[in-house]
Amino acid sequence: MITGTVTVRSGTRARVERAMQELDFVPNLNARGLRNGRSGMIGVALPDLGTDFSASISHALLEAAHRRGLAVQVEETAAEPQREYDLVSRARTHLVDGLVLNPVRLDDSVVGRMEHLPPIVLIGEVEQHRTDRVFVNSRAATRTVTSHLIAQGARRIVALGSMSNDAGADTATVDQRLRGYLDALEAAGLPASQELQAPVPQWTIEGGAAGASLLLERGTQFDAVVAFTDTLAVGVLHALREAGIRVPEDVLVTGFDDVEHARFSSPPLTTVHFSHQEYAEAALDLLTSRIEDRTLPPRAVEIPHSLAVRESSGAAPVRGASDARGARK
Repeated sequence: MITGTVTVRSGTRARVERAMQELDFVPNLNARGLRNGRSGMIGVALPDLGTDFSASISHALLEAAHRRGLAVQVEETAAEPQREYDLVSRARTHLVDGLVLNPVRLDDSVVGRMEHLPPIVLIGEVEQHRTDRVFVNSRAATRTVTSHLIAQGARRIVALGSMSNDAGADTATVDQRLRGYLDALEAAGLPASQELQAPVPQWTIEGGAAGASLLLERGTQFDAVVAFTDTLAVGVLHALREAGIRVPEDVLVTGFDDVEHARFSSPPLTTVHFSHQEYAEAALDLLTSRIEDRTLPPRAVEIPHSLAVRESSGAAPVRGASDARGARK
């Protein structure tokens, strides 16, 4: 009766609900799980919970999970893949029913190393065929945003976001976004200069500012920056402003992810847009169906993207109902 799966008379229900309120009754989910073999809990592991993108995706995943009656355990894996292994161990011992993982490299992930996996959905650029996956085509999206800058007249375009030597090897995300940048240069007949592929110490606002500042200190000539995330792009805007360089008059700047800050930066940031809510809903749809039926073949869901054109790239934005967003594929 408490779960709504058994029909009772309204008077009986009212008396029981009053008693529950008086006793401050809380259902024992663990006891319930003994009957159906499930905990009602899922795990979510993201590399860095401090970024705007992780915060937005975490919020969307939590909302999607709660609508499905699921509790969520959130973990930050960062540079410690063992945390991912710990979550998988909890799933294998039925402490959680399934996992949403965002590994930075397949080599580090439990997905590439463990033979028998619990229900898992990967989000992000790591490509594999063992588990379900939700992704945005980062290579195509970065090609689109770089081509947009070329169409605006930029010729010396910085790709900012690879990891500096002391910060570890590049991730699957860096690899895909760098490839898209190079695709656009090749299509336009522009040379791919190594000095324009700029590393950062970390994917933070401070890291973006540091990467841009290093370019300026070295005297590198550039007229546009493709930052691999919006967070990095905000740091770039800060460093350029501190150096007296105007955006977009002197340098064009773009980001990736369309987090909330992108619309409110100064100037507003041109970026790759996709629905974070749609991303989360797709991940939870895959996970819940996988929990129900583990025999399903691995599935991949691509979330569509578009180009949100704003003032930072020097183009007149296309005004929509609630935002400046021009779809270019």
